[in-house]
Amino acid sequence: MKTLRSLLTAAALGATALLAQADVTVGVTLSATGPAASLGIPEKNTIELMPRTIAGHKITYIVLDDASDTTAAVTNARRLITESKVDLIIGSTTTPNSLAMLDVVSESQTPMISMAASARIVEPVDAKRRWIFKTPQNDIMMALAIATHMADHGIKSVGFVGFADAYGEGWLQEFGKAAGLKGITLVATERYNRTDSSVTGQVLKLVGANPQAVLIAASGTPAALPQKTLKERGYKGAIYQTHGVANNDFLRVVGSDGEGTLLPSGPVLVAAQLPATHPAKKTALDYIAAYEAKHGKGSVSTFGAHAWDAGLLMQAAVTAAVKKSQPGTPAFRAALRDALETVKEVAGAHGIFNMSPNDHNGLDQRARVMVRIEKGAWAYQP
Repeated sequence: MKTLRSLLTAAALGATALLAQADVTVGVTLSATGPAASLGIPEKNTIELMPRTIAGHKITYIVLDDASDTTAAVTNARRLITESKVDLIIGSTTTPNSLAMLDVVSESQTPMISMAASARIVEPVDAKRRWIFKTPQNDIMMALAIATHMADHGIKSVGFVGFADAYGEGWLQEFGKAAGLKGITLVATERYNRTDSSVTGQVLKLVGANPQAVLIAASGTPAALPQKTLKERGYKGAIYQTHGVANNDFLRVVGSDGEGTLLPSGPVLVAAQLPATHPAKKTALDYIAAYEAKHGKGSVSTFGAHAWDAGLLMQAAVTAAVKKSQPGTPAFRAALRDALETVKEVAGAHGIFNMSPNDHNGLDQRARVMVRIEKGAWAYQP
């Protein structure tokens, strides 16, 4: 009997040890190629900097490229869930891809942290979106920052040109609200595709409407096309971009035509210029140091920082969830979801995250600053 009891005790201890050592598998789909590559590449590079162990558990990352394509993003998500049995998905890079993934992710009850901007990814928090979280600032936060800056500088009329997809639609909707609050009139609205090589027709209509400013609602290097065309056509008004261009690849492509451009951004873009009291400064500088140590000075971007913040949220959630269930099980995925929804005061590179059952983004106004392009570089606008 004593021998049997000893064997049972040893077996129980062995099972406990296996439980403690179970891997957490994280599936990642992002746009490392295609039109959104300038966003996806720094995100992919940032995954390499994420923790390999959390609370004594090995973290295994499976990284796939969706080539900026919605169908590929859905295929990747399904593959990660059904074949790799992931506990969590991080991705995708763009709003259309992230929205396309919602059904497959929610049906499998796998928590997902998106690195795309639109509030529609997480709002409203219904039966589907209760499994979805995101790290970028909501469009309305950034739209209000732009509209406030315009109003403060006497701008009353604005032309709009944006992507002909969910990103552009979301921005048109949110900026329309913000503009109305500030007494600003949209006098022209145009669209273009991410892969277009010319926007001359759209720009001629914008210039013809003679707005005091133009807002370009696009992301990555394709956002440079309407700006360069506006300059070619002699437009002299103010040009605003969204936080979708906050990386050095955009500076390189837009060149001198970007001088004077205004945009809202996460604080990481100008971290070194922030006052010492800014709550995101320390984490932003830590991320910049880690990224540039591997990829060189000046290589960091705000998009990589969205991935970094996803890693911080993941770390907080995994630490809580492993106390309740075993990785690789539906119970663990549910525990991860619950932990993400109760994250409090997590200091990210872009701001402070406080999630709730009704807010799966969790950022407030501390997560944005206004920035101006001056002499080919980003300049903080207090």
